[in-house]
Amino acid sequence: MEQKELRSLLEEVASGKTDIESAMLKLKIRPFEDLGFAKIDHHRGIRQGAAEVIYGAGKTPEQITEIADCLFSAGQKTVLITRMSAEATAIVGKKLPLKYYEIAKIGIVGEMPEPDTDSTVLIISGGTSDMPVAEEAALTAQAFGNRVVRIYDVGVAGLHRLLAHTEDIMKAKVIIAVAGMEGALASVIGGLADCPVIAVPTSVGYGASFGGLSALLSMINSCASGVGVVNIDNGFGAGYLANMINRIGEKKI
Repeated sequence: MEQKELRSLLEEVASGKTDIESAMLKLKIRPFEDLGFAKIDHHRGIRQGAAEVIYGAGKTPEQITEIADCLFSAGQKTVLITRMSAEATAIVGKKLPLKYYEIAKIGIVGEMPEPDTDSTVLIISGGTSDMPVAEEAALTAQAFGNRVVRIYDVGVAGLHRLLAHTEDIMKAKVIIAVAGMEGALASVIGGLADCPVIAVPTSVGYGASFGGLSALLSMINSCASGVGVVNIDNGFGAGYLANMINRIGEKKI
């Protein structure tokens, strides 16, 4: 159960549409469910406003299936699975309604929600090679109900490509800048935007990029104000954080 569902339930009780016993029954679901190999956090949506997400790497297809089924059966309409292998989809998809996004290695069990915010999360990538991480960020933000705009392959090697999207940059409430190599894209965007910029270094680059460390250090040392940095290739973390920023000012419980 998420915060908006809890609010709706309480409003139904207050209006008399739902009796107290029925509401109590819905709230009696255990805070977590122990599957032996995993403890499923059913109340995370109530606490944090975003339901639990499955990290697929390191889990067997059978474990992913059981966890996703547990969340989906408990009423979670959108179950997000990150770092999911294509091989796992055959097993998960046999039991659950799964859509797989191959570039991002993301699976969605259930429905991708329609945007329920007016403001925009803008995803900008330096190159086409950064798309897997950028798409992980974009789909994560979408799975939490955000309106997402993508601008890809506008790195600093051709700055005019980025400047052609200045209006989109100015309209965004939060921007995710995804880049490998030397990671300069985040600083350039930070110097143009009046909103928070979440920088995501990627492991894209030649030998001296050290698997993304060069981009990470460049982004951490950005001279542009308002730039924060997540870990290398952490598109999910950026998308999750962008969701939280994009919802600042919304009505709380």
